[in-house]
Amino acid sequence: MKFSLATIVLGLAAFSSAAILDTEGIRNAERDAVIVSRQNAGRPVPNGTCCVANTSLKQDACNVNGAAGRCVPGGQACGSRLSCVAQANLACDNNVIERGKSLCRAKVGNGFQDGARVIQNLNQAKVN
Repeated sequence: MKFSLATIVLGLAAFSSAAILDTEGIRNAERDAVIVSRQNAGRPVPNGTCCVANTSLKQDACNVNGAAGRCVPGGQACGSRLSCVAQANLACDNNVIERGKSLCRAKVGNGFQDGARVIQNLNQAKVN
């Protein structure tokens, strides 16, 4: 089997390009993790339907089923812990601030989940 100089150079170039792309992907993932961690002021970023007991605060960033979300009261069966609810299933009010971010609550069939109660308007939410 004969290899020409051009074949070797092209092979090395392809290999180098693949390595650069992989490194860039890792760098982007690390950057995203730092940004989310900063959003929670150094607290862990929960993964799953429930947030971290005695650690997560309302409106902390979280990840549920691969989607970005927020820790909110109610919305999942988490007992006394906050629930991690995907952004698509949240209703938010930019005019009401809770823990430095816009107030969000989980959407339910006939309103919004605010802890153990269902409210009809986000202005009725218990904010702290």
